Amino acid sequence: MPTKIEKDAVTGQNTTGHEWDGIKELNTPLPTWWVYLLYATIAWSIGLFVIYPSFPGITGYLPGVVGYSARQELADKMKVEKEVRAPFLDRVRNGSLEDIRRTPDLLGYAVAGGRVAFAENCAGCHQSGGAGAKGYPSLADDEWLWGGKLADIQKTIQVGIRSMHPDTRTSLMPRFGTDGILDRRQLDDVTEFVLSLSTKPVDPAAVERGRRLYAENCASCHGEQGAGMREFGAPSLTDKVWLFGGDKPSILRSIAEGRAGVMPAWGERLDPAIVKMLTLYVHTLGGGE
Repeated sequence: MPTKIEKDAVTGQNTTGHEWDGIKELNTPLPTWWVYLLYATIAWSIGLFVIYPSFPGITGYLPGVVGYSARQELADKMKVEKEVRAPFLDRVRNGSLEDIRRTPDLLGYAVAGGRVAFAENCAGCHQSGGAGAKGYPSLADDEWLWGGKLADIQKTIQVGIRSMHPDTRTSLMPRFGTDGILDRRQLDDVTEFVLSLSTKPVDPAAVERGRRLYAENCASCHGEQGAGMREFGAPSLTDKVWLFGGDKPSILRSIAEGRAGVMPAWGERLDPAIVKMLTLYVHTLGGGE
């Protein structure tokens, strides 16, 4: 409740004239330096509002007397960066992959740029460093569905796998189970034979039955010995590298359903120089031929 202003007996300060439950509020002024600092910050903020862009309006905003724009600053920096990169990009764009490989400074630039482009466009599926994941092949080993030479990698990046590009790499594995080509026992037998190609424990009787079924249905793409055929994108079945899993249930499902992935045609989305940089980077991951 309001009371009269009086001097506090303990501190010697005047009270504000307010009291709550017997407690009187002191009227202690702020330090002079603090008050001046407050006024200085207010003046400084007003100055910033005048100098730099500030208040929005109906058709625009207050641009400030210096006409500063963070967006324009970024655009200017990007322009300078583009001008610096242009000579290297032109050399990459106009040179052959082999010529770039034989030029150390250009190769270093291309691989560094390819690493960035890979992180932005490819790592979401192929993982960092091209390690791969289930359904997405590793790019760091020496197993290639369509070939691991520079020209092979470049074409794969350009046209994609089962993409909308007219020249896309295309292969189609029959759905032996879904479409009723093989019954369940035959699927089991073929699976046992495929497992035997990579020296896994199998049922010998089922392997012999599956051998004939494999020759009739699978050898035309995967080869008589299961070594694979790159012209069809058919993987080798004799190693321990499996795109969708190498245990019996996974292999059985692949045979029954004919699983296949899709890769975009990056040649329609990226500059030709970036495609070459990606090609060279992927080639250096460890599995390039």
